[in-house]
Amino acid sequence: MMNEAVMVFVIDDDQSVRRSMARVLDAAHYTAELFESASKFLAREAHPGPSCVIVDVQMPGLNGIELQKALIERGREEQLIFVTGHANVPMCAEAMKAGAVDFLPKPFKRKELLQSIDRALVRSTEQRRRAFEKNQARALIEKLTPREFQVMELVATGMLNKQIGAELGMAEKTVKTHRAHVMLKLGITSVAELMRVLQKAEVTSVVRPKSLS
Repeated sequence: MMNEAVMVFVIDDDQSVRRSMARVLDAAHYTAELFESASKFLAREAHPGPSCVIVDVQMPGLNGIELQKALIERGREEQLIFVTGHANVPMCAEAMKAGAVDFLPKPFKRKELLQSIDRALVRSTEQRRRAFEKNQARALIEKLTPREFQVMELVATGMLNKQIGAELGMAEKTVKTHRAHVMLKLGITSVAELMRVLQKAEVTSVVRPKSLS
């Protein structure tokens, strides 16, 4: 996953702008795809690697802000850079609050655009790394039986084996067995490592292994 190719997408209804943007990206050695409308971009399958989308705010049909909302609704996480000649403060604030990387008023300098792209791709790479680690951690936790999961959560609170046994109504020896299974299945050797796994998996409440969401 971490070796997926980087991609930059450009969405602008003005062909001359798309061509100009393509030249800049090619000179900077970025692989790019160009779209004349937001709807055509949405029809494309989400890129599996780090990516950013440079999108004009004002376009016929689906505009840039509406595209951002559509991506959020679909659970897609492309990093957006807005460019526009019709910006206003409320619009900019709305876009940034929703997670946009940057909002560049036209005309903008080549250096400004490339700096924004760099920030977007760094954010996208980090986002994908966290998602990858989260999925790995949850996959490990899914291997636990319901009883092992209960023991794991109580271990995470700092309870001793004897206390866990009293809480769950089982012998201390049985708790030790379950605890050993938890450590083995998660590939860890300490409570500190357990806490890191739970943090990556974003387990924050008492849930059954098959109910993680």
